[in-house]
Amino acid sequence: MSKYDVDLFVIGAGSGGVRAARMAAGFGAKVVVAEERYLGGTCVNVGCVPKKLFVYASHYSEDFRDAEGFGWKASSEQREFDWATLRDNKTKEIERLNGVYRWLLEDAGCDIIEARARVTGPHSLEVNGKTITAEKILLAVGGWPTVPEFDGSEHAITSNETFYLETLPKRIIIVGGGYIAVEFAGIYRGLGVETSLLYRGTKILRHFDQDISEIITEELISKGIHIQLDTVVRKIEKQSDGSLLVTLSDGSSMPADAVLYATGRNPMLKNLGLDTVNVELDAKGKIQVTEEFQTSEPSIYALGDIIDTPELTPVALEEGMAFAFTQFGKQKRTVDYDDLATAVFCQPNIATVGLTEQDAHDTHELVIFKSRFRPMKNTLSGNPEKSFMKLIVDKETDKVLGVHMIGPDAGEIIQGLAVALKAGATKAVFDATIGIHPTAAEEFVTMRTPIEN
Repeated sequence: MSKYDVDLFVIGAGSGGVRAARMAAGFGAKVVVAEERYLGGTCVNVGCVPKKLFVYASHYSEDFRDAEGFGWKASSEQREFDWATLRDNKTKEIERLNGVYRWLLEDAGCDIIEARARVTGPHSLEVNGKTITAEKILLAVGGWPTVPEFDGSEHAITSNETFYLETLPKRIIIVGGGYIAVEFAGIYRGLGVETSLLYRGTKILRHFDQDISEIITEELISKGIHIQLDTVVRKIEKQSDGSLLVTLSDGSSMPADAVLYATGRNPMLKNLGLDTVNVELDAKGKIQVTEEFQTSEPSIYALGDIIDTPELTPVALEEGMAFAFTQFGKQKRTVDYDDLATAVFCQPNIATVGLTEQDAHDTHELVIFKSRFRPMKNTLSGNPEKSFMKLIVDKETDKVLGVHMIGPDAGEIIQGLAVALKAGATKAVFDATIGIHPTAAEEFVTMRTPIEN
């Protein structure tokens, strides 16, 4: 009999924690999962899932306009969007998914404690005033959006609150230049909101390929999103009518009904009890771990957004699986973070896998292929939106190092190409592949003429 109450105690029922718990239980471990908020974590409740549902909703305004070029008549006077319907239907779907996550854990044999758990020692935790001992402790508590402190910062909201707003604002200011800020700019603009995107840097999506950053900026502006760079919010003042007046770093001011901050997320380590154990943090405030997700306290492990790996749901899922196999499945597994595909669900979509041109240029002599074109659907609709595709190829080996796209369903298209990159596909393999016509995706296998470097 084990000297501990459980084999594994998981703090956090998000994507990584749930995957690790389920699989560990499947290997025969006695597992307890503690979650103080909601099952499914950020992705299910205030992240990927509700955001994608909002993206679908926001695209209908453009679809209605495009339909007229194909003979469908729907006058603008007849179109009416009801925010409460979208918000409440989204919430019902999230509640359904919460139930699915509960069933997944319980069906695997995990016990669930809906309360905050706090580490009190290398093998002990406090939950609801009681002490539970565990052979291994896994921290999977995720991150939380942050708003910098300044005069009036309490009037700003984050991505957490935006999914539950009582009313849809007529004017919104979104602060940030990363993918969350860009996605919500597209959502709100598509829902008919006057949208401004403010960023302190010189370009949005600065960690993406430079062509992607520049072209998506053009597309967002063409859709009516006001983008203002090199700008910092200095003050937010609430007005007598409930609106907000935002003072900027250049001394100018902007009125708004809501100010959404999407300037970063921090790991949720406060009051977790890490001061009672030897768990070391890195310079970013994240937990340092080995490739097996072990912290400097041998019995404590961590994964997901609280360690220095890409903050993406599929990454946390893979980390949870690798942890369970290694610790309880008697089969060591590690996570390969190379050629990680990702998407930005703005309008139009962005998707990318592999190296950017800037990063690849440091270590390779490159051959670059690009294509920018108007999708077939837009020829009749009159929609000016253009798609963009880019291949980055190593000149010596012909290996494709990076694939980048802006356009409808970019994420769906890049997912398949991510498999090709993982398999080491060369440009010759792309060229030998017969395309599906007429599709946008076929452009990736028909680009023959490199651009001049």
